[in-house]
Amino acid sequence: MDVFSGILTGFQTVLDPVNLLFCFGGVFIGTLVGVLPGIGPVGAMSILLPTTYGLSPVSSIIMLAGIFYGAMYGGSTTSILVNIPGEAASVVTCLDGYQMARKGRAGPALGISALGSFIGGTFSIFALVFLVFPLAQTALKFGPPEYFSIIFMSMIILTYMAAGSFVKAILMVLIGLILGTVGIDSVSGVARFSFGSTSLLDGMGLVPVAMGLFGIAEVLSNLEVEIKRSILETRIKHLLPTLQDWRRSIGPIIRGSFIGFFLGILPGPSPVVSSFLSYSIEKKISRDPGAFGQGAIEGVAGPETANNAATGGSFVPLLALGIPPNVSMGLLLGALMIHNIIPGPLLITQHPNVFWGLITSMYVGNIMLVLLNLPLIGIWVKVLKIPYRLLMPLILLCCLIGAYSISNNVVDIVIMVIFGIVGYILRKFDYEMAPLILAFVLGPMLEKHFRTSLIMSDGNLLIFLERPISCVTLIISALLLISTGFSYYRKMKGRVIT
Repeated sequence: MDVFSGILTGFQTVLDPVNLLFCFGGVFIGTLVGVLPGIGPVGAMSILLPTTYGLSPVSSIIMLAGIFYGAMYGGSTTSILVNIPGEAASVVTCLDGYQMARKGRAGPALGISALGSFIGGTFSIFALVFLVFPLAQTALKFGPPEYFSIIFMSMIILTYMAAGSFVKAILMVLIGLILGTVGIDSVSGVARFSFGSTSLLDGMGLVPVAMGLFGIAEVLSNLEVEIKRSILETRIKHLLPTLQDWRRSIGPIIRGSFIGFFLGILPGPSPVVSSFLSYSIEKKISRDPGAFGQGAIEGVAGPETANNAATGGSFVPLLALGIPPNVSMGLLLGALMIHNIIPGPLLITQHPNVFWGLITSMYVGNIMLVLLNLPLIGIWVKVLKIPYRLLMPLILLCCLIGAYSISNNVVDIVIMVIFGIVGYILRKFDYEMAPLILAFVLGPMLEKHFRTSLIMSDGNLLIFLERPISCVTLIISALLLISTGFSYYRKMKGRVIT
């Protein structure tokens, strides 16, 4: 199937009334969680993951993807109007967006944010279509050693890019790998870490673990933090940017599209990294860097474009290799695996409706998001006024119902609550959840490819170094580990001396 016939298949899939409804529902919920500080797309996707059990694979992936990229749009609203980022990727938007709002230019700030996001999202969709094909063709030549090495490198890059301590990130990866081994060993048939419980023989489900770590823990963390929201009461007008605004923004939008997409391919929190990098570049090349932080429209256009372009880039390794580069993609991988669909090089040929339906839904969803964000600003402002004492109990109720509805098993609720408490405690000590959940998702795949490789080589570990792609990937991983370890050693040594 060529690209154009594939796109036609995708539009036929997404324009089905049911899929169109779930696309709208996904981007609407994504915008909502982006507007409301403290929830985030990962928490919303975790809470809604149980609903995908009763949906078709296409509808479920379209909805969850809509939540992911929709949150990037909504996050800018709170950054500009309240100076509180609804989503981590919109932190940098506060610097100039809120200052524009204070100067009576909230309308152009919101307008350029939405339109820049649309351009960045559209660019990433087209780049995704034309990049995923050659990458998938290359991946067809991969064997178990190559897949093991690439998954291993993904985990190393994730710990390398962790915002906090490297040691804590490594510890989270190890815990995630151990949790991924719970259940019956697929090779030997021996039960591992089940502690005599028949409910754990199939392993821990992704849904209760994710809902606990990102749903329950998020609620508990937000309950102890009082978020003061001072919403600008000025009338928002002139949403469409002026010609002068466009002249100043078009360069940052183009650069942000490229920065976001290519950073999105890399493992880690790419929307966050891309928005900060875009802002730094625009400030560095600007003729008036002093204007940044005072209400420069370039400081809104570039980062908002970059974080939306990064969402499209994140789909490249997931769809082409079956390897999620971040937690949101890990949850999408879990949703597909629920329906016995494994993303990777064979996805395009085996499930063309899923692949092309997802691609085209992202374009349709981006159009919906522009229509949602610009005319409905007044509604989102009212949503911001919902008190947390009403919002958080509703989220807890959704988590409890969702966990139980998976298999009508109380054990899933217990697992969710335990991981919610554990996640809350880990957050208090500045441990990141992303390495844990990604290692939990990728751990079984890592083990499977490792053991298959050893079976192929009769137990000879040199198979990983004899194959060029695997060898180069492992060397890069080793260099990253050595570099990070050396930096950590120097930092600790400096603390001891002082």
